[in-house]
Amino acid sequence: MYLTNLLISEENKQYSQQPLVLAVEDHDDSLLLISYTLESLGCRYICQKDSFATVLVAKEYQPDLIMLDILLPGLNGLEVVRQLKEQPLTKHIPVVAVTALAGQKDKQTIMSAGFDDYICKPYLIEELEAVINKILCDKFDLHSAYQLCSD
Repeated sequence: MYLTNLLISEENKQYSQQPLVLAVEDHDDSLLLISYTLESLGCRYICQKDSFATVLVAKEYQPDLIMLDILLPGLNGLEVVRQLKEQPLTKHIPVVAVTALAGQKDKQTIMSAGFDDYICKPYLIEELEAVINKILCDKFDLHSAYQLCSD
């Protein structure tokens, strides 16, 4: 089954109304950083490494946001976003490219493929938070990990 590499955050009652984010990334360290950031913001999240299952998982769970790496083994992020935007159940879900492709031409290709936003690796947690906040600003009251640590 495709979902063997799927990690779903605990759904505590206090987070039951918080946005759900699907993060697709094949590198453990990057996936850990994304999941840490999402947790610190109070998001529920699904983390997976298998790009082939992304459309299936998105249809099943209807996340509020998808964070998608571009350079994935097998099915790359450009193909995944095209499939997501072709499906009636997933075409409305915002998708953010999370990638090491930093050139202007790369960014144009990525954005024209159907992504809603773009963040280039390596990035700071604050940059990742800013992108998530921009997309999910109306979904809940976001608190920055930095703000939480300084309170």
